[in-house]
Amino acid sequence: MRHYLPLAAGLLGACTAQAPTTDNAATPRTGEVAAANAVEPPPPSTAAENRAMPEPATSPSKTDVPVTNNPAPAREVVSEAPFTATSAQGAANVVQTYFALIEARKYAQAHQLWGPSSDLADATFAAPYRQYREYHAEVGKPGDIEGAAGSLYVEVPVRVYGVTVKGEKFEEPGTVTLRRVNDVDGSTAEQRRWHIAKIDLPPSPH
Repeated sequence: MRHYLPLAAGLLGACTAQAPTTDNAATPRTGEVAAANAVEPPPPSTAAENRAMPEPATSPSKTDVPVTNNPAPAREVVSEAPFTATSAQGAANVVQTYFALIEARKYAQAHQLWGPSSDLADATFAAPYRQYREYHAEVGKPGDIEGAAGSLYVEVPVRVYGVTVKGEKFEEPGTVTLRRVNDVDGSTAEQRRWHIAKIDLPPSPH
């Protein structure tokens, strides 16, 4: 309202300051002035048209859903379900233990998980890992167990990441292959447990 008062006052003043009347000018009657100045009420439909109408409810359409190009597939991680030591899940547990020991810099203990086939000295085994300031691993879901020549094999996907001593970040996907002797007569408990046979990612100390 404050924006319109000056304009109204100006209009009122302009009406007052119109050309002076003369004896020959016809003076309008009071009823005619009132009729001329009367403001017609707005039609009944005007108020209804000015009311904000609620937007109709619509169901989500395909255009309402954000589209992601080439979404990355969900990575399957190690299950938390109970498992036996000789199962594929038992093999993945060996991999988890191995990288936990590497992360803790317990290289001699990690070396033992390679089994008796490893002929490296502990210091030689540990040397490739000393180039890292941080070394971590994410262990994935193991594959199916496969047999060959009295032995069983299983592959476990991993993703290693961390920081080198030079401050460079790294991330590498790879695979750990584990082996154990099949449950045959004459095999020992040590032979029937999973051992790391190969690690397909840097550094691989074997």
